[in-house]
Amino acid sequence: MPAKSLMIQGTSSHAGKSVLTTAFCRIFANQGYHTAPFKSQNMSLNSFVTSNGEEIAVAQAVQAEAAGVALEAEMNPILLKPTEDRKSQVILMGRPVNTMDVFGYDEYKRVAWEAVQKSYASLASRYDVIVIEGAGSPVEMNLKERDIANMKVAELADAPVIIVTDIDRGGIIASLVGTMELLESKERDRVIGFVINKFRGERKLLDSALEFIEKKTGKPVLGVIPFMRELKILSEDSVSLENHLAKKTGSVKITCVSLPHMSNFTDFAPLELEEEVSFKYAHRPEELDDADLILIPGSKNTISDMEYLWKSGMAAKIRSLKGQKTILGICGGFQMLGREIRDPYRVESEKTSIEGLGLVKATTVMEKEKRTVKTEVRALQSEGFFRKGEIYTGYEIHMGKTEVADVHKPLFQFSGSEGFDGAIAENGTVFGTYLHGLFDNDELRRDLIQFFGGKAGDLVTDYNLIKSNEYDHLADLVSQNINLDLIKKSMGF
Repeated sequence: MPAKSLMIQGTSSHAGKSVLTTAFCRIFANQGYHTAPFKSQNMSLNSFVTSNGEEIAVAQAVQAEAAGVALEAEMNPILLKPTEDRKSQVILMGRPVNTMDVFGYDEYKRVAWEAVQKSYASLASRYDVIVIEGAGSPVEMNLKERDIANMKVAELADAPVIIVTDIDRGGIIASLVGTMELLESKERDRVIGFVINKFRGERKLLDSALEFIEKKTGKPVLGVIPFMRELKILSEDSVSLENHLAKKTGSVKITCVSLPHMSNFTDFAPLELEEEVSFKYAHRPEELDDADLILIPGSKNTISDMEYLWKSGMAAKIRSLKGQKTILGICGGFQMLGREIRDPYRVESEKTSIEGLGLVKATTVMEKEKRTVKTEVRALQSEGFFRKGEIYTGYEIHMGKTEVADVHKPLFQFSGSEGFDGAIAENGTVFGTYLHGLFDNDELRRDLIQFFGGKAGDLVTDYNLIKSNEYDHLADLVSQNINLDLIKKSMGF
């Protein structure tokens, strides 16, 4: 029997679609249904790797985790990773296809839509419930005819649709009424109601607005979700960085260099949860002065971001701090630590080479093939906050190959292999690695906090337990503030 489905669409980006989809994944999973998330097309620089080495968006990884199921490429068959010049790298079924502009991708959508249909059919044959997330708004009229992420998917899945809007941004009446007015008749018929997200204040003050919405559209408001502060669930949206507020109470000061094309900033979410850690993003060179640890994150366009570091004065500042501060580069950040980055095939940029920071004697050459793999490594040295013999899990997503001079010791050895990763330089104060997800390892965070003089017990925060509790908290909050019976009835339960 095909899966029952529910689709969450929004009046805009960042209205709360991802979080509400996550909540429903947890709700249905907790009720005993074998549940999977689905988003036909996602645009994000934050991605994750399945056990088969397929790359999909972090949002669907979070939703699968909330549902308690293994991550698979079918949950996000199309991932668009923006690059420079209004282009995106197209990831199809977890594998890179090409970099395309909007016109090239429009031509490619026939192939993409076939993958969407096959992916959904595969999930629907194996799961009880599919919770589908839309993208942006379903009524961007200049895009609607070619949209393969909203109502076309709802029709494919024969899914009832909830439209969510963000009251914290204002204008919810116009947003909801306008959305309904611009939908076609058959599309409006699919909409079962609305959810008002991020509400603060007295609920009764909202009553007249809800009455107006229901009278004007003929659709019920299914729920009003309270504003959730400090939701400890990974976000893939760069808007979350715009709203980022540094926590300044921790004694261990960690600063991440903010890059224009920063990717996988979700690497640092576990650090932000630690009470002993004060975490912030640096936009100016002087903001690095008080850091115990400087992080250089991943990048979707390493050469362009390296150019930004030179022009902004960040590169000179980082070089001046070598030996004084501990510096860790991850993925693209590791590449930037080297002497030179080359892009002979113009994989990421029209510029074919750039000078790196020179903190590691290494050269990176961008290659056409992307490496995406989940992996386990063993620390080879007790240097800095790394302990020899400690085992860490993580994943790689990169297109470059870095050759490190023999004068540097490698940081890690891959488990079950003779291969090595990373480098250690400047007497154990500069480190580079291709491994994303390092800070998900509780033991590493414990050692880091202790190394910089913070207080940590045998184990610091249990990150997996925190996430599990947060999924339950989110599910409970949504369940208590939404008409779940009506929603399930519309799904055919």
